[in-house]
Amino acid sequence: MANLAVIPARGGSKRLPGKNVRLLAGEPLIAYSIRAALESGVFDLVVVSTDDPAIAAVAVEHGASVPFLRDASLADDHTPVSAATLDAVRRLAADGLRFEAVAQLMANCPLRDAVAVIESLHAFEASPFAAQVSVTSYGWLNPWWALKRAPDGAAEPLFEAELAQRSQDLPPLYCPTGAVWWAEVAALEREGTFHMPRRALFELPWSKAVDIDDEADFELAEFLMAYQRARAAGASVN
Repeated sequence: MANLAVIPARGGSKRLPGKNVRLLAGEPLIAYSIRAALESGVFDLVVVSTDDPAIAAVAVEHGASVPFLRDASLADDHTPVSAATLDAVRRLAADGLRFEAVAQLMANCPLRDAVAVIESLHAFEASPFAAQVSVTSYGWLNPWWALKRAPDGAAEPLFEAELAQRSQDLPPLYCPTGAVWWAEVAALEREGTFHMPRRALFELPWSKAVDIDDEADFELAEFLMAYQRARAAGASVN
């Protein structure tokens, strides 16, 4: 099966300007996703889809292909990321490069590694569904116990019946993460999105699933990366 990796990385982040090339533990943020894709060995081509020449240059420097710059109409705050991935699939097909499956790896998920990518492909190949999204457990932040503020200021449960139940008696819920999403190209062409009516879940541990959207997320990723590297080096971590 011919597999394509698309790493969407637009240049117009509002909450964390320049985040895709900002240095994280000494390397540009996007470099971690490129490395995970390349080192997994499961892709025939690893492409970065960006509208920003500076991001394109960094991507090429770290081994990705950037055969085109994304059109500005696909790089605003309102365009779904899947539209940019589908655009890359179609532009490559127009150049004679066709693939059976495509994986979308978000550049702001630096802790997902090559092992996670390989495992996600194995899960996708074993799944009966045409798409698969990566998720992580909510853990102690249990959505079944979520509250909202009523107009008069009172606490109002979203799931009143479940609020009184123990967490271990409730079905698990999962939070999507942009780490690695798969789809059959034909299905993505047909549906226009990875959010197909039926899709598989690929669960990642929270420590590999962090999405960086703001400064606090960036600092968390830095901490986790330092912690993981210290453990790998056999250092004492207290």
